[in-house]
Amino acid sequence: MINFLLKYKITILFLALLLTGTAGLQAQVTFRASAPNGVVKGEQFRLSYTLNQEGKDLRLPDLKGFDVLFGPSTSRSYSQQTINGKTTSENSITYTYILVAPEEGTFTIEPASITVDNSNYRSNSLTVRVLPPDKAAENRQGGSSGSSSESGSASAPSATVSANDAFIRAIVSKNNVYEQEGFTVTFRLYTTLNITDLGKIEFPEFEGFMVEEVPIASNQQLQMERYDGRNYYTADLKKTLLFPQRSGRITIPSGRLEMVFSVPSGKRVSTFFGTQEVMADVKKALVTNPLAINVKPLPAGKPANFSNAVGTFTFTPSISTQQTRANEPITVSVDISGTGNLKLIQNPEVKFPTNFEVYDPTVNNNFQVTTNGLTGSRKIEYLAIPRYEGNYAVPAIEFSYFDLNTNSYKTINSPEYNLQIAKGDPSKASASSYVNQQNVRVEQDIRFLKTGEPQYQYKNSFFAGSLGYWLWYLIPLILLIVFYIFNRKIAKENANVALMRTRKANKMAIRRLKVAEKFLKEHNKEKFYDEVLRALWGYFSDKLSIPVANLTKDNIEKELSDYGISNELIGKFMHILNTCEFARYAPAESDAAMDKLYNETVDAIGEMESKLKRK
Repeated sequence: MINFLLKYKITILFLALLLTGTAGLQAQVTFRASAPNGVVKGEQFRLSYTLNQEGKDLRLPDLKGFDVLFGPSTSRSYSQQTINGKTTSENSITYTYILVAPEEGTFTIEPASITVDNSNYRSNSLTVRVLPPDKAAENRQGGSSGSSSESGSASAPSATVSANDAFIRAIVSKNNVYEQEGFTVTFRLYTTLNITDLGKIEFPEFEGFMVEEVPIASNQQLQMERYDGRNYYTADLKKTLLFPQRSGRITIPSGRLEMVFSVPSGKRVSTFFGTQEVMADVKKALVTNPLAINVKPLPAGKPANFSNAVGTFTFTPSISTQQTRANEPITVSVDISGTGNLKLIQNPEVKFPTNFEVYDPTVNNNFQVTTNGLTGSRKIEYLAIPRYEGNYAVPAIEFSYFDLNTNSYKTINSPEYNLQIAKGDPSKASASSYVNQQNVRVEQDIRFLKTGEPQYQYKNSFFAGSLGYWLWYLIPLILLIVFYIFNRKIAKENANVALMRTRKANKMAIRRLKVAEKFLKEHNKEKFYDEVLRALWGYFSDKLSIPVANLTKDNIEKELSDYGISNELIGKFMHILNTCEFARYAPAESDAAMDKLYNETVDAIGEMESKLKRK
C-alpha cells in the first residue's frame, strides 16, 4: 500500500513538471517574418518565416501586390552553447517563399499564422517599397545582348568609378531652425558597386554647434533607395544630433571619405564555368556636400527666469519634508522631462530663506540621444539646512522654456512650500572655527653666577606702592581687556559666514584653478572648462555673498559695478564665462587656447583682488 502511494505521488509530480515545462515552451515560441524593405519592380526577392518550435498549418495572408513564384522551401538549423556550465540549445525552422512585385508602390504584408501545440501564433507584419527599375541598367543590358559574342581582343575601357556609381550625401532633417533647437545630419552612402575596403575618413567639423552622436547599429543591412531616377544600395555612415549655439547662417563644410570599390575591368577570361568578367579594385575619394543652416534667434520677450531650454518639457517639483527640526537637511527636487536641449538647461532658481545654509545643487542626467533631440529627464536636487526654528516659506520655483510646438515661451510654477522648523539639536550645527591646542614645556638650566657690578638699593625703598608694583597689576588688566575685545571681534567675524567666505574667496579660487591646471596638463578639455567655471562661480559667490544658485551673469555685472570694478575687467570676466560655457560642448580646443584662457582667469582674479585692497 505504501509503495502504491509513493508511485502515485511520483507520477503526479512528473505530470506536473511535464505540464509546467510544456507551458514554459509555449510561452517562448517566436514566429518572425523577414523581407527586404525595398525591392525593384520585376525582380525576385525572398519572404521568410522563422519559427523556433515544430509547427504545422502555416497560413499566408493575402499577398496583395506580389506574385508567389516558388515556396515554401523548408530549412532547419540547430545551435547549442554553453555559458558558465549551463548548456542551452535552440532549434529553428525557416519557411522561404520567392516573390516578385509586378507593380510599383508601397505594400503591406499582413501577419501569417501557424499552429504550435494546438495554439495559434501570428507573425509580425512587413512593409515593402517596390521601386521602379533602373533605366540605366536596362539600357546596359539591352546594349550588351548584341555584343556578347564579340572578341575579347578588342580594347577594353579602364576600370573607373563614376560620380553616379557611388557618392555620399549629407542629409539634414531641417535647415531652418531656432537657436538651441536640435536637428540631425546623416551621412548616407549611395552605391551600385561592391565595397571591398575603407580608407581615410574625415567628417566635417561642426563649429558653432553642440554635438551629440546618434548610435548606429554596427551590423546594419544595406537598404535599397531610389534617388535621382536610379536605385542604390544605401547605408548610414554617421548620424549626428546638432544644437546651434548662435543665430545666423552657419555653414557645415564638406567631409571626405576614401573607399575601394570592385568594378568590372572590361576584360573577360575563360574558366571551367565559362567566360567571366574580371573585376578590379578602384580607390575613390567621396566628398560630401556642404550644408547651409539658417539659425533663427529666439523671439523677443524672454521671461526673466528663462532657463535656456528649447523643446517640449514637463516640470515636476517636490520637497523631502515641510516639517523638521533645525540643523536637519531639507531637499527640494525638480524633475525636467521631455525632448530638447536637456544638456544645456540652466538650473531653476530656488530662493531659500537667508538664514538657511544652502549647498550647491546636484544634477543627475538620464537621457538618450534620438533623432528628435535629447529625450529623457534632468533631476536637480537642492540641499539646504535651516539653522534656527520658526516658520519659513520657499517661494514658487519657476521654469521657463521655449516650446517648439507653439513657437512661444511657456512658464511652469511649483507651489509655494511653507516650512515649520522646530527647535533642533545644537550639537549638529557645524562649527565655523576651531582652535589647535599645544602643550608648552618650559625647561630651565642651572643659573650661572653673576659676574657684573652689583646694584644697590636704599634700605628705605620698598617695592609695595612703587610704580613697578602698580604696573604689575595694571599691565595684566590691560592685556586682559585687550584680549577680551580682540576675542569678541574674532568671534563676531567667525559668526559672519559671509565675511569669512569673502576673505577666503581668493584662496578657494586659486585652489580650484590648480585643479584646472592639472586637467590642462592632462589635455582633459571637458574637466578643465568645468573646473574653471566652478572656480569663477565659486569666487563670485564668496566675494559677492550671493549663493551659487542665485548667481547670474546679470547680477554679477551689477554687483561688480557697485564695487567700483571697471567695465574692462567686468567684460574680461564675462568673456571667460562665455568661452568656458561654449567650449565644453564645442569641438576640441587647442592646448594653446586652453592655456591662454587659464592665464586670463588667473590675471583677472589677481587684478580684481588688487583693486579691492586699494579701496
